[in-house]
Amino acid sequence: MSIYQHFRPEEHTFIDHVLEWKEEVTHQYSPKLTDFLDPREQQIASAIIGTDHDVKIAFYGGLPSSERKRALIFPDYYVHEEKDFQIALFEVDYPKKFVTIEHPQILGSLMSLGLIRSKFGDIIVENEQVQIIVASETASYVQANLQSIGKAKVQLKSIMKEQLIEVHEEMIEQAYTVSSMRLDVILSNVYNVSRQKIQAMIEHNLVKVNWKTIEQPSFECKVDDMLSLRGHGRSKIVSIDGKTKKDKWRIVVGKQK
Repeated sequence: MSIYQHFRPEEHTFIDHVLEWKEEVTHQYSPKLTDFLDPREQQIASAIIGTDHDVKIAFYGGLPSSERKRALIFPDYYVHEEKDFQIALFEVDYPKKFVTIEHPQILGSLMSLGLIRSKFGDIIVENEQVQIIVASETASYVQANLQSIGKAKVQLKSIMKEQLIEVHEEMIEQAYTVSSMRLDVILSNVYNVSRQKIQAMIEHNLVKVNWKTIEQPSFECKVDDMLSLRGHGRSKIVSIDGKTKKDKWRIVVGKQK
């Protein structure tokens, strides 16, 4: 039985990476540290490595509630510590009285430095306080070169783990009846936006499923999929509870407050 059959075709490339990491640890008998993985990638990596008795996997992103985490894949004899995950923590100092900076601006400014998204962990925005988590190997470069976000001049100050803000995302669950499990159909129902407008947003790369941009309105959604609609927040398919007599799907979706 192929391991690939348990996952979507677009996830096969990442599965190959995980298998390569596992093989590297097995043959070199030394730990392998990855870049930051999103929750879906963490789930896939755990599924592939978690059943192996000789190779283990652990995740860390700064806080227990961190969404994006680095994975450490290691031989069973190895005792890992937090320092093995090599992350750096920063507070963003900016003129709070005069400007407001938001998550998309922060991510855009970080990406403009020429680094890939997986070099950054969570971006925490709570009231006026902004913190970012980065891979240690890029920390000095980011600190030296991130000088503005939007119209705001900024400075990055190193902080300790104890200073990180713990943010918990709350979702309200609601039942829906949908004609199909297509992405455009579900988003239209959950956010009460016309299907035509949803399709346009998908075509303009404003929709993500499991942290990956999806360009096909006909994309088939499944249980545990995390959906993101730009400007409307996030939602998660909690359960699919079968079909009605009229052949429609009954689903429960958790929607970000």
